[in-house]
Amino acid sequence: MGGENTTQVYRVYIKASPEAIWRAVTDPDWTEKYGYGGRTYFEPDVRTGATFRSVADEEMQAAGMPEVVLTGEVLEADPPRKLVLAWQAQWEPKEPATRLTYEIAEGEQGVTSLTVTHELAGAPNLAAMVGGELESQGAGGGWAMVLSDLKTLLETGKGFHA
Repeated sequence: MGGENTTQVYRVYIKASPEAIWRAVTDPDWTEKYGYGGRTYFEPDVRTGATFRSVADEEMQAAGMPEVVLTGEVLEADPPRKLVLAWQAQWEPKEPATRLTYEIAEGEQGVTSLTVTHELAGAPNLAAMVGGELESQGAGGGWAMVLSDLKTLLETGKGFHA
């Protein structure tokens, strides 16, 4: 334990188009509907070199999170196939920015794979949290929970918190 897993890879298969998954990952009206909530804004838009920030909702802030929970830069944007971010967790400001990659691949019969690769070298606390190791301590289920919620939302129209 303790976040030794410095590269974490998660894959989920979703009965949705690549465009719908891309929108769910990049549109603030969608990002607030799953996972831990909060709205993610790309400025000026989702393209290489743009910046982003995720703003915590009231529930997240009441749980002790800062108003801005994530900041970073778009390292690569190839809609709707690939998004690579320099991802800085503001609740762990002493740890370095990490590299987060979303890869979206259309499959057969309307099923699309979403692979999330999170490179977490030098960020052991964040690795433990996003890896779900701290779930029993109230920190949530990390990427596994976020992607499960995203899948449920896209396939049923309702996320876990609906």
